[in-house]
Amino acid sequence: MSSPTGPASGLPVRMPRPRQSGRHRRPEPAAAPEGAPALVLAVPGVPSAAIRSLAEEVVSIARSELPGLEAVIGFLDGDDIEYPALATVLTAAEALRTQRYELAVAAGREVAAPTGPAAVVVPLLAGPDSALMRQVRQAVMDSGNTAELTEVLGPHPLLAEALHVRLSEAGLARADRARLFTVATAADGIILATVGGEEAVQAAGITGMLLAARLAVPVMAAALDQEGSITSIAEQLRGSGSVQLALAPYLIGPELAEGLLDEASKEAGCAAAEPLGAYPAIGKLVLSQYTSALGIPPQQPQGAPSL
Repeated sequence: MSSPTGPASGLPVRMPRPRQSGRHRRPEPAAAPEGAPALVLAVPGVPSAAIRSLAEEVVSIARSELPGLEAVIGFLDGDDIEYPALATVLTAAEALRTQRYELAVAAGREVAAPTGPAAVVVPLLAGPDSALMRQVRQAVMDSGNTAELTEVLGPHPLLAEALHVRLSEAGLARADRARLFTVATAADGIILATVGGEEAVQAAGITGMLLAARLAVPVMAAALDQEGSITSIAEQLRGSGSVQLALAPYLIGPELAEGLLDEASKEAGCAAAEPLGAYPAIGKLVLSQYTSALGIPPQQPQGAPSL
């Protein structure tokens, strides 16, 4: 029986948990420094509502990881109205920084004159693509400002995780790493498909090794934009004993020409997973490139729970 002041003697009393401190305490989320350059996401491909939605989701993930982050989207093939061109966005970032400084001075605030880049440009690319990167560099030059350009997002272990998830969503890979259950349609050989020529294939191969370790099946990279590359890799995998192949796009999506993945799937004679899209790790890797460029100590990117 309980008394008016608490449980009867001998019964356990629930006490509030003490607040964690020291190295066990969860770190407070970082925030963007005041006056930090804008993060500009450089989006390749022909602009569309679907591509804009994907880019906005990636930017939203980055903002959620770094409160106060100013992040905008620029399209390599933008029209400056519905889909703003990258050079236009960069020019606007420089103008906005100058305007803010002038307003602060006019208000009597003691502020330092802006220095360094007005924006940090992060290409929305999983791997290298020399043609697309030339477009990005040209836009940075055309803008006439001091924007800083980062590297592409991969290779990275989080991209291997994202590939695993997309394959499992398509029923082409087991969803767990411990092999606790089987999937009848699971592939025993993976073609890691990319665009950007031989350089992109070599870079994809690094992430492919990480994916192979997760799935315990052979993974080989091929170029969607090189004639015969997909067929050649499919033949190599089958020649080494793989029977059921799967195509895993090492691509975010906007850089993938319409119909190219379907053609490759038919060419290889196998099913294909979806591109990486706005998988949470993509937004976190975009932010990681931004913080690294500015020397901001980033929180360690965390993906979804391990599969």
